[in-house]
Amino acid sequence: MSKVFISMGVSADGFIAGPDGGPANPMGGAAPFIHDWVFDMHAFRSRLGMEGGQTEGEDNAIVENIFTRCGAYVLGKRMFDEGEASWPADAPFRAPVYVLTHEKRGPWERPGGTVFHFTGESLRDVLAKARKDAGGKDVRISGGANVVRQYLNAGLVDELIIHQSPSVIGSGVRLLDGLDRDAFSLEIERVVPSQRVTHLFYKVHNK
Repeated sequence: MSKVFISMGVSADGFIAGPDGGPANPMGGAAPFIHDWVFDMHAFRSRLGMEGGQTEGEDNAIVENIFTRCGAYVLGKRMFDEGEASWPADAPFRAPVYVLTHEKRGPWERPGGTVFHFTGESLRDVLAKARKDAGGKDVRISGGANVVRQYLNAGLVDELIIHQSPSVIGSGVRLLDGLDRDAFSLEIERVVPSQRVTHLFYKVHNK
């Protein structure tokens, strides 16, 4: 069966975004600090229609693998609103994307194969649809933090990947606040360090 996984960039002090984030200020201005390493990877740049980037090494291989393994995505409306303001027309997903929202809106097809589906269904029902659309590939819970916490607390995640940058944000949105420690536990599978980021791979044991 396909896996459900989370892959998120965080600062050294545990933030995924700074304060006052929104479409005009994506990630609260924290993206250059948390994600500066990934902006230089060829696997990421090519998804945005950009040339160049690092092609060798574990960092690029990890980014490439994450894109390759994904057959569908789930994300929150706030993350969609911020991303819509900055993603190119050919959005980087190139797969079905389920946006959790109470807004009623028909599917939005983009060039390159990305189709956004807007839904107010339950976490489990959305995940079931995403699994079906993924066609045997994995489903990524893409964020933001609230959506990640809901899926972890519901026992619906198999793997958590954290890409920790050596940056200090100081305030904003923390990834792992508000979790139910009785719902799951984490087991370290592997740690991949580089000069710019540390990749932490956890297996999630749901209780």
